[in-house]
Amino acid sequence: MQKLGIKSFVKEHHLEQQTVAAGVSGGADSLALALGLQEAGCRVVALTVDHRLRKESAKEAEYVAKVMQAAGIEHHILRWDGSKPESSLEEAARKARYKLMFDFCRQHNIRFLATGHHRRDQAETFLLRLARGSGVFGLSGILPVSERNGIVLIRPQLDTAPEDLRAYLRRKGICWVEDPMNDDADFLRVKIRKFLPRLAEIGIDEKRLAATAATLANTRNFIQDTIDEFAASQVRFWDGAAVSLSWRKFKELPAEIARPLLGQLIGKTGGGDYQPEAAELQRILTAGADFKGCTLGKCELFIAAKRLWIVPQDEGNRLMSKEEWAAFAARHPEYRNAGLPYKVRRALKEKLEG
Repeated sequence: MQKLGIKSFVKEHHLEQQTVAAGVSGGADSLALALGLQEAGCRVVALTVDHRLRKESAKEAEYVAKVMQAAGIEHHILRWDGSKPESSLEEAARKARYKLMFDFCRQHNIRFLATGHHRRDQAETFLLRLARGSGVFGLSGILPVSERNGIVLIRPQLDTAPEDLRAYLRRKGICWVEDPMNDDADFLRVKIRKFLPRLAEIGIDEKRLAATAATLANTRNFIQDTIDEFAASQVRFWDGAAVSLSWRKFKELPAEIARPLLGQLIGKTGGGDYQPEAAELQRILTAGADFKGCTLGKCELFIAAKRLWIVPQDEGNRLMSKEEWAAFAARHPEYRNAGLPYKVRRALKEKLEG
């Protein structure tokens, strides 16, 4: 298993003896992931999401359960119930899958969630985002370690070729499931996958593409360090209820710093799974002096006292009386004379007291 790199990944990130949830669909990559994590010293909890999109899915989930049981790995089947969308099904299924797994991890106090993404997935993601016009943050591909809503996502197999994962399972005598959706040419990712061999003919193979993504990830890390330094000195975080920063200093930032900074602040404040698209963020960066505010990423953005404020969007539009604020300020005197805009006061009360 050393060849697949999971043991070195686990050691590098000090995951020995840690409980790690692993998304296991029944495909070769995810089966190898769960077994490899166990061999590397992790306590593995395997999660299989039954999307209920195909009649075979329940039987496939049960097959995974048998493989995990034979390996002594705890296993749970999570089902995507309810109606399914007629359009953008692939994206909806992905969101549902992650939501189910994240919810399970939070409910069971599991901090780490592993997915079986491998080197070809990284290459496909690079091309997919290139087609969408992504910048450095998008083209740096799938990150080996990231955090989303308190859960640490890990991808220990990003440097591993899918052929090596299949060879590993063959040595163990374990079969895997081939999802027919992986060959459905209606999906853009599948079209890219089928096109990869033609690129390889001119030297642009999956290894080269993954290496390019890794190089761009170094640039991403430098930009992220700059963002973190600016945020530490210039951004005020209000107990998770709001953030604020100087509108002038924000507008003076290079777009390459301001755009991801704004996206991250919106994502953190709004609690959404994904940040707004770059084009949406760019409109705020180029806004003139007459910018009054907008809603974006489940947040309200507005200017007050020469500062940009970001608060969660209040869909109920509940009003807060002066008496309610006075009572809140008596309980939280640090905010009494802070001169906060009304929307921030309301967000604070909602966040701290409900």
